[in-house]
Amino acid sequence: MTKTAAIIGGGVIGGGWAARFLLNGWDVRVFDPDPEAARKIDAVLANARHALPMLYDVALPAEGHLTFHTTLSETVMGADWIQESVPERLDLKHKVFQALQEHCDAGAIIGSSTSGFKPSELQDGAARPEQIVVTHPFNPVYLLPLIELVTTEKNPPALITRAKDILTSLGHFPLHVRREIDAHIADRFLEAVWREALWLVKDGIATTEEIDNAIRYGFGLRWGQMGLFETYRIAGGEAGMKHFIDQFGPCLSWPWTKLMDVPELTDELAQMIADQSDAQSGHLSIRELERKRDNNLVAMLRALRQQGNAAGRLINQHQQTIKTTLTDGPPITSARRVIPADWTDYNGHMNEGRFGQLFSDAADAVMTLVGADTAYIAGGLSYFTVENTISFLAEAHAGEHIRVETRVTQGEGKKLRCFHEMKRESDGALLATSDQFMLHVDLKSRKSCDPRADVLARVVALAKKHKEA
Repeated sequence: MTKTAAIIGGGVIGGGWAARFLLNGWDVRVFDPDPEAARKIDAVLANARHALPMLYDVALPAEGHLTFHTTLSETVMGADWIQESVPERLDLKHKVFQALQEHCDAGAIIGSSTSGFKPSELQDGAARPEQIVVTHPFNPVYLLPLIELVTTEKNPPALITRAKDILTSLGHFPLHVRREIDAHIADRFLEAVWREALWLVKDGIATTEEIDNAIRYGFGLRWGQMGLFETYRIAGGEAGMKHFIDQFGPCLSWPWTKLMDVPELTDELAQMIADQSDAQSGHLSIRELERKRDNNLVAMLRALRQQGNAAGRLINQHQQTIKTTLTDGPPITSARRVIPADWTDYNGHMNEGRFGQLFSDAADAVMTLVGADTAYIAGGLSYFTVENTISFLAEAHAGEHIRVETRVTQGEGKKLRCFHEMKRESDGALLATSDQFMLHVDLKSRKSCDPRADVLARVVALAKKHKEA
């Protein structure tokens, strides 16, 4: 049964939440008095539809239904999850919670995107404080997995567990902050770095671009896949974390940083930062910067996927929960996906090697269909490609939705032959074909052998059905 999310506040963060829910098959209702809300959310959705599906090698669930509403009551009635993303004013949030709790289900989870307020402050005066938790995301919400889930003793364990399960089902990583604190966890780090950056600009040590370069070409990449402590553990060498602390700990007393002091954010300093930022990035629109950011993140996250580490591991785990249905056909729809940005080359279209990878994925789907799945392979049997003839007929570009249709053209004894056609979803254009011949192999001897009887029977039946069609 389709679940429903109510989004209260349709700005950058609210729009990101809407996209994350919608692209994971939830129906989404949006309330925002801004007459431009629909246009703004459509712009966020355009980027999300471009980027999020590229993280996965299977098609995401069918999109849910998006609607915009003029009253809170209409928006939240019957909703399973309510996400509040209104401006950071505690009095406003209290008014919103009071109004929505008059109409929402008592069992609904109410999450707040607040970056600064503690959940106890949000729960104060609420009719049902046990419903309200902090679920602080990071922009873009539809790509970055971290959600700081901050709770109090008023939140029942069952609700906390349910919140974690729902966030995980969306591909998020719920970091449970068990003891509330101002600004939670991550923003406290960000504030420290932000303060030091302001001083470096004010004192003329570095420009905004130089500071960004120091982060993105250095420790930012390390932090992106290892975090802080694991990175420093490696810095300690074979002796580990204790050696690092013994070696570098004394520097904490040196007058390096100015974290205990804050520069006055004068008009002059604000203008200096704005001018430098304009010089750095002013030639690109915000939408172009967002697209650049999203493509970069997709490439990094997909690289982490290949290694099975950090956020990449989360995406792999989430992909396992996305259900795909294979039928005998003919043809078999053996692959459906969006072409990721990192599959394109210097010519701007999909690299020929990626066609081979896609057809290989299609062959894996056929193997699964006949019973030669991961368990079968773990048992020591599989099919190996012996010959593959690929014809490239048209260009394929990043962001395009494609499918592969497969017919089994030979299935007898050790032999399995498939003919794949890669097509663009939008117009059905034929982009490439593959004539792939495989032999069944014993993985221990690395020699060809007969398939297991049930697998062979399935292969023979498919070949017969496809030939007669």
